[in-house]
Amino acid sequence: MSPHPVCIRQGALLHEAAEIVAFSGVSDLMVVDDLGGFVGVLSSLHILRAAMPETDEILAEGGTLDTAFDLFVSKGRTLAQAPIAPRIDRDPIMLAPRQHIAEAATIFVDKGLRLLPVVDDGSLVGTVSRADVCRAVVGIL
Repeated sequence: MSPHPVCIRQGALLHEAAEIVAFSGVSDLMVVDDLGGFVGVLSSLHILRAAMPETDEILAEGGTLDTAFDLFVSKGRTLAQAPIAPRIDRDPIMLAPRQHIAEAATIFVDKGLRLLPVVDDGSLVGTVSRADVCRAVVGIL
């Protein structure tokens, strides 16, 4: 478990979230309130989906990869000042500090997730990643 998860405040904007993801390299941001309580998860996928143009938009502009990318960048700039709040998963799969690592491994395989918050009594105490599970397995072998 990583006891120092990458976090963002629930009142942040999308451009702040995108910057944190880009610079930290994490796939998911743990969202906390102003008192540090766990609110939910904002994944890089949520950020990408927000900026992704609709197929109709792409086709109306010519339907090429270049126009799709231009629309993606344009929509991203428009959304930069939008709040992250509507895109937060407020009911994510979570682990408790004493759950077995095998439960995390099962969740990663079954759900295709990369990172799970570890929450104790409403407070974020860390995260468990796929890499953490791999390290645990290697340590056992």
